[in-house]
Amino acid sequence: MTRLLLKNADYIITCDDNDNVFENCDILVEDKQIKLIAKNIISDTQVDETINCSGKAIFPGLVNTHHHFFQTFVRNRLSIDYPSMTVIEWLDKIYRVFCRMDEEMLYYSSLVAISDLLKHGCTTAFDHQYCHTRPNGKHMIDQSVKAAEMLGVRYVGGRGTNTLPREEGSTIPPAMLETTEEFILDCERLIAAYHDPEPFAMSQIVVAPCQPVNCYPETFTESVKLARKHHVSMHTHLGEGENPNIVERYGMRTLDWCIEKEFIGEDVWFAHCWELKAEEFETMGQYGSGVSHCPAPAVLGGFPILDMKQILSTNTTISLGVDGSATNDSSNLLDTLRLAYLMQASLSKQRGGTVTPYDLVKMATRGGAKSLGRPEIGYLATDMAADLFALDVNRLEFVGALHDIKNLIPRLAYTGEVDFTMVNGEIVFRNGELTRVDEEELKQQAEKSQQRINLIIDQEV
Repeated sequence: MTRLLLKNADYIITCDDNDNVFENCDILVEDKQIKLIAKNIISDTQVDETINCSGKAIFPGLVNTHHHFFQTFVRNRLSIDYPSMTVIEWLDKIYRVFCRMDEEMLYYSSLVAISDLLKHGCTTAFDHQYCHTRPNGKHMIDQSVKAAEMLGVRYVGGRGTNTLPREEGSTIPPAMLETTEEFILDCERLIAAYHDPEPFAMSQIVVAPCQPVNCYPETFTESVKLARKHHVSMHTHLGEGENPNIVERYGMRTLDWCIEKEFIGEDVWFAHCWELKAEEFETMGQYGSGVSHCPAPAVLGGFPILDMKQILSTNTTISLGVDGSATNDSSNLLDTLRLAYLMQASLSKQRGGTVTPYDLVKMATRGGAKSLGRPEIGYLATDMAADLFALDVNRLEFVGALHDIKNLIPRLAYTGEVDFTMVNGEIVFRNGELTRVDEEELKQQAEKSQQRINLIIDQEV
């Protein structure tokens, strides 16, 4: 049994049911769990390490509920100018690059994404992986699992797919198409290989067809059968500009289409949803589903800003996602917190008030945990998972701001590296270094892999 004592933290922001903030307190960690939060803890058995947390604020680990690790190598490129395109136009262009990615590229792009997440306080990450190509490999999620195990993040893999051909109205190149049968069989394989249903699991699988506009209806109906057979969650993109296409094709809006397929419920959360109407969020809330709000692509695409205050009133769970790097350019969830706050604040007067910065912190912790169906993560308390991060607040630039510690991160735009990140009771990032790997060696290997995709982009775009 490993025992760590986090000693004398200036602040412990728990995000618990009572929104407790403890000052000058300790946290005792035993293996993967929090054993005790109290002042002046004196352990009755040997502690493996005592970490001086004086001058630090400790928060629950952030939970990222929407990402695309494979997009990390397609960043900072004005040749694919997302802000000047519709989502459908962007997909049509960028899929030409995605369909050329292989398993090695996926492995290193996952390492890059996860390192960014961990360095900025994220401890659990959902990756929506729909880049499965005929010439280059079907074992893409396997590569992300390997990368997650190497760096120590709590990983949730969404096995996505696209099944509708271009000639029938999708944006998918032939190389990225799968049949529904292929998809379901690989979901079965992945669930058997990597889905741990137990509390504190480090690896889980979600059934996640990419989006209704690019799939046959049976892809979703078969997904529902499979997911509920194995008691795993489901996820897809929704309300991201596809409604006109779906209305033209099926005579109904996308949410109604999902309801018809039974792709809704407490075991389902959707990405984006900026196109949904207020009454549709009422419907989502009645079913107990959630939305992963991804601020960066919404701003870059010039899309409507979710009314979080209204959505919360419907019982719809809100969580936060960085989204894919091709529409965000980073995997920094602290930056996402700041951006989400500014977006809400920009319409506060028009909407008669908005959520608080601390509400957003809870969306990025408790909201994420609820969306993923993980009651053991998301806040700090006895017997909860020891997933947390620390900020050094003993700095000149924080003078005058520490009286309101719960709202600190979104309000002050703290988006830099954290002091340390702990996942499952293990410190995986500390003092600027990933603790499990030789970061410089990994960087060099990733750079070689990334150079190969540069050549593809030059050919395709």
